Amino acid sequence: MRHPNIEPIFENRFDAGRQLASHLVEFYDKNALVLGIPNGGMAVALGAALALKADLDLVISRKIPLPLSPEGGFGSITDDGTMILNEDLVKKTGLTQQQIDYQVGQVRKDIRARSLLYRKDKRPIVVAGRSVILVDDGLASGYTMRAAIASVRQRKPDKVIAAVPVGPESVVEEISRLADRVVTCAVGKEGVFYVSDYYRSWCDVSDEDVLIYLKEWRMRRYPTNLDNPKREF
Repeated sequence: MRHPNIEPIFENRFDAGRQLASHLVEFYDKNALVLGIPNGGMAVALGAALALKADLDLVISRKIPLPLSPEGGFGSITDDGTMILNEDLVKKTGLTQQQIDYQVGQVRKDIRARSLLYRKDKRPIVVAGRSVILVDDGLASGYTMRAAIASVRQRKPDKVIAAVPVGPESVVEEISRLADRVVTCAVGKEGVFYVSDYYRSWCDVSDEDVLIYLKEWRMRRYPTNLDNPKREF
């Protein structure tokens, strides 16, 4: 059920990406790199990357679910092993080290499987010295974005921009202290916040969808060469 005071401003995730790109025009055709956070962030990232004539890749950042309450999370892990925990929530819920280790282990297995599926034998696109635009379909707790920022920082980018269509005001402020810049189309100020309220069309994004988005970008960005020449060795 939608919040009665919120009108959707995005038709879908791809539209949200194009709207985000309108706030990032200084990066148009400037060798910027858009990194989507799958699954939902990839459609937004595709829209933004195509609008900006930017390279597109992904960084896998997954929520660590709370035991017996998987909709909630107590942190996030990325595909290079970077982990950010919500220490306050860990203490509040009384999680034991054994519970933490088990949940982390399950997420790591999931990330390995996704990484093999998405990348196959391809290496990540070069990040060093480039402007990197990290994209998701919205912020909730912000931990997947926080982990993604920390992960990308290790690859020595010139700057890291966190770009999301919408997020709650307090979380946007937190992310602004970690990224060089935060770009949003809207900021939620209501007491109850749901990313989906801002989209007219909202549905789950499958792994197959992510592969389709990556293929579409390659075909439209490099129509005569489906292998991106800027990958790390």
